[in-house]
Amino acid sequence: MNAGMSLLMFATVFIVLLAGYPVAFSLAGTALGFAFAGHWLGIFDVAFLEAMPSRLFGIMTNQTLVAVPLFVFMGVMLERSRVAENLLETMAALFGRLRGGLGISVTLVGMLLAASTGIVGATVVTMGLLSLPTMLRRGYDPKIATGIICASGTLGQIIPPSIVLVLLGDVLSAAYQQAQLDQGNFSPRTVSVGDLFAGALIPGLLLVMMYLAYLVAVSIMRPQAVPAHQLSETDAVGGLRALQALLPPLLLILAVLGSILAGLATPTEAASVGAVGAILLAATRHQFNLNILRSVVRSTMEISSMVFLILIGASVFSLVFRGFGGDELVEALLRQLPGGVIGAMLVVMLVMFFLGFVLDFIEITFVVVPIVGPVLLGMGLDPVWLGIMIAINLQTSFLTPPFGFALFYLRGVAPQSITTGDIYRGVMPFIGIQLAMLGLLALWPALATWLPTVVYGG
Repeated sequence: MNAGMSLLMFATVFIVLLAGYPVAFSLAGTALGFAFAGHWLGIFDVAFLEAMPSRLFGIMTNQTLVAVPLFVFMGVMLERSRVAENLLETMAALFGRLRGGLGISVTLVGMLLAASTGIVGATVVTMGLLSLPTMLRRGYDPKIATGIICASGTLGQIIPPSIVLVLLGDVLSAAYQQAQLDQGNFSPRTVSVGDLFAGALIPGLLLVMMYLAYLVAVSIMRPQAVPAHQLSETDAVGGLRALQALLPPLLLILAVLGSILAGLATPTEAASVGAVGAILLAATRHQFNLNILRSVVRSTMEISSMVFLILIGASVFSLVFRGFGGDELVEALLRQLPGGVIGAMLVVMLVMFFLGFVLDFIEITFVVVPIVGPVLLGMGLDPVWLGIMIAINLQTSFLTPPFGFALFYLRGVAPQSITTGDIYRGVMPFIGIQLAMLGLLALWPALATWLPTVVYGG
């Protein structure tokens, strides 16, 4: 009966979310409704809800989560300071004479924006507004152009410092400790956000290289789809102009990511460095004033409030889910699957992939990972490898038609001449690249685990 209630609760919250109700209130409201119904039926102990105040206090005092509003502030400030526009103009001038050069430029700028902002929606919309009209004007195949923008925009999921990895790092840390406590280890090891940042670096850069290799292949086999641009005298870019456009964001990324990997700062401290650096960068580009600061702070507050409200709703949901014995049911189901840990991992990845069609990464991170994470980690999986697999899996889901979030973001800013079918067909090769990357990571986990071991020790 209890186990059935936990599954019914999960199905109900899914239906409520599909109906369009706000995520945080859907999670908390459904959970509380089932808790009171369970108490009335005599199958739920309301003592579980007494843990809620301590959970909320834990969220409020969690130093890792302080990095979220700081990274959001950094990303929004950079979005308003025309960094992307300057980078794209410079890169296009540098690579413009090559076939596919503009596509290569968009991919590289998408990578830099991902490392600077970590916000997928902002990156896709920004690149769509800035680069899509230019690519179409220069004769690019609409399918190639839209595919490049969607794929490079989703790099914010995996290229550190990513908000996805910050949230995943915090949730996986708790799941890893719980898995070890369940196994009788009362001095558990921990996994940090810094571990995930280091683990994501090689897979993220490898993914960018695979994107670029695809564009080079297209320029060779279908040169008419990615024509070269004949630069005029005014389009020429000198070394000084390139340096002025590239150096500030690169220094900011190096300061944030380098300080974490070198052990000089925690992710939260590095995020504060990034926030201050973004203000200085905006000021040097004469894109900083009180109105801009007010707008950035308001956007940061809205995004951060949404994240933390979802986290609170997910905490209520997970408490009630455990109260009905849902965690034990999930563990039993995963352990009974054929193929052992491989079968369990495959099923979890597929479930997360399909959930990514209708849920944002925040809901999946806060609701699904705490349920399945301790089980998978208890079966011997490496937490860093698991975190990177989840991040790339969600990135692939956000690209996949017909429901991928990145596709909706681009559809919202693309001209009417671009059909939804063009966008769908354009992302297909990049979905193949993403799946290939997942396969490589599954075959060689060291792609994710080697660098954290070198940086932080085994």
